[in-house]
Amino acid sequence: MISANTFECGSRMSAAATPIVFIIDDDISVRESLESLVLSTGWQAETFASAKDFLARPRVVAPSCLILDVQLPDLSGLDVQQRVLDRIDMPVIFITGYGDVPTTVQAMKAGALEFLTKPYSGDVVLAAMENAIERSRAALGRQANVISIQGHYASLSRREREVMALVVSGRLNKQVGGELGISEITVKAHRAQVMRKMRADSLADLVRMAARLEAILPGQSFW
Repeated sequence: MISANTFECGSRMSAAATPIVFIIDDDISVRESLESLVLSTGWQAETFASAKDFLARPRVVAPSCLILDVQLPDLSGLDVQQRVLDRIDMPVIFITGYGDVPTTVQAMKAGALEFLTKPYSGDVVLAAMENAIERSRAALGRQANVISIQGHYASLSRREREVMALVVSGRLNKQVGGELGISEITVKAHRAQVMRKMRADSLADLVRMAARLEAILPGQSFW
């Protein structure tokens, strides 16, 4: 089994990796212009002339964003946006020469970070990319935290999970012992192990972790 330490290490490396900006536009001059802008920041750029080419690319775990044209030769930009909605660590920036109010509203409601129209200012696009990459880093950090908590929880024994569930629900050690049919001393020992394995600094910290676990583990309830 992969340890929590391995999860945390991999997640930190992902968040610290060189950002990647994906660009989908069927106009080669636009792709080259945006690529040049991205490279000037020291980031990586990957360009695609069609949506299908981009969607066929394996997903990366690194700070990233997607610059997307509305009008594409195969799928529309809005269709692409729907297909990557689960990639919360990759904010979407629309750039188009054919923007209208309904399209803009639809894109923004679906979570687009920006909707820019051509011709655009390089400074405006750069600011949008920087904002997107910072959001991507933050999302990767949240994902790393969730993975870390899952890894710690997986290391608990069945009894330790039972003790944790009762402790975060507000039971005192004596009450926990009564419900599980074990001594208060044994409860204290299990509780100490739970705190150590979960890397919780306080009961409040453990309660927050339990809330996170309940949100991401199907059927898990602590209350």
